Amino acid sequence: MSKLPPLPPTVIDPMVRRALDEDFGNSGDLTANLLVPESAKATLYIRSRESGVLAGMQAAQMTYALVDNAVKFTAKKQDGDKLSKGTLIATVSGPARSLLSAERVALNFLGRMSGIATLTADYVRLVKGTNVRIAATRKTTPGLRAVEKQAVLAGGGYTHRESLSAAIMVKDNHIALAGGVTKALKTIRKKADHMTRVSVEVDTLAQLKTVLKFTPDVILLDNMDAAKLKKAVAIVDTFAGHRPVLEASGGVNLQTVRGLAESGIDVISIGALTHSAPNFDIGMDAK
Repeated sequence: MSKLPPLPPTVIDPMVRRALDEDFGNSGDLTANLLVPESAKATLYIRSRESGVLAGMQAAQMTYALVDNAVKFTAKKQDGDKLSKGTLIATVSGPARSLLSAERVALNFLGRMSGIATLTADYVRLVKGTNVRIAATRKTTPGLRAVEKQAVLAGGGYTHRESLSAAIMVKDNHIALAGGVTKALKTIRKKADHMTRVSVEVDTLAQLKTVLKFTPDVILLDNMDAAKLKKAVAIVDTFAGHRPVLEASGGVNLQTVRGLAESGIDVISIGALTHSAPNFDIGMDAK
């Protein structure tokens, strides 16, 4: 996989600082400070303990840089690389106290993000041969969206919209509070900036037919099974106007994703990529 561009330091630095503040508390690492001489030097080895896809390296490296710039972090792998059990990911060398004090925060970032990347890669593999993109949602850990979305990219997925300001996305509650889908879309057509993309959620084929007339950029087909998605695709394919991107979402899992992908849609968005990914087991040891 080609190397992912790093996140801007202004985005990732506050995340790492918050994690370190949380872990260091008011007095720092009592155990390391009591048991390890201040002058001691060491090297620790970061290895995978299972197979999967790596992510979170930028946060891990920044963790050590913020704790002690005398620590040398040597990456052996990069985000997006496939890992086998026992793969050497990186080494950290320098003041022993600092190596121990930063260990848990660095591993937390690596384990969390590699879990997301690995789960994403599983979904991407299952839809191989179709034209479907696997995308994340905004169901991310508060405060960690940027690094979790980066982990989705590392797994071969797409990030969807980054925030509420990235696009107009009309969902069921917007429609209810705006006085109906027709009124909502007329308002958007009249008032929205011409550079802003528009997505509209529908949960029935009747709603789909209504929304098509307003030519949104994306139509989100919510909680539809594969059979219903095929009907939705057929409706859109016979529509004479602009063809929107068709996105399916809701209740997607590893068992159903292939059937949904074969319906002819363009994107499947999956909240579980970020809210339910299991931690990836990565260890840091002295040899």
